[in-house]
Amino acid sequence: MTNQQPNNPLHGIKLETIVTELVEHYGWDGLGKRININCFKFDCSVKSSLKFLRKTQWARDKVENLYISTFCKK
Repeated sequence: MTNQQPNNPLHGIKLETIVTELVEHYGWDGLGKRININCFKFDCSVKSSLKFLRKTQWARDKVENLYISTFCKK
């Protein structure tokens, strides 16, 4: 059974893809300036960022909102 989410712009997009595309667009410095979390400022890696974001909902929300405002404009 497939769960359709037609109004969710992030439906079907993995968190890893979101982080990778934001890093490619802004760089780690730019991402750290936009979202003030240490995994974007010190010893940055996609793997460490994913570990943190999967445990920390408020940070994940900020990352998802930045992704939507950057890449999902209509």
